Amino acid sequence: MISSQSHNCARDVMSTGAECISTHETLDRAAQLMREHEVGALPVCGPDDRVTGIITDRDIVIKCIAAGHDPAKTTAGELATGLVWVAPDATVEEALSRMEEHQIKRLPVMDGGRLVGMISEADLAAHLSDDQLAEFVHRVYARH
Repeated sequence: MISSQSHNCARDVMSTGAECISTHETLDRAAQLMREHEVGALPVCGPDDRVTGIITDRDIVIKCIAAGHDPAKTTAGELATGLVWVAPDATVEEALSRMEEHQIKRLPVMDGGRLVGMISEADLAAHLSDDQLAEFVHRVYARH
């Protein structure tokens, strides 16, 4: 069981200012935003600014380009996968468990349906002890 004494909740380990891409934006625009913000995933937001899913750089490569689709004609909404998230006051253990259960490496933090931050492997590396981080990596990558 991973626990962190100095960082008790998702709010303590998340990165704020996560960029959201609209469902109607194309995947080439998503890739540009990922490059600009140096991230590998973007939450996808509907017209009401509520997060509807997430897309990763790997999704763009595997599910669009490698499948023969044009990233300039495929929208983020078409590729967005199901939304897994935690609340800002969720414990770090809850966030880690959610990431392990869904075998994901990035986790949106949502408050009232609105995106307030993201938890990534880099955030975990900065906030967890080496032993805690090693346990997380083992748990998430063990089934791959």
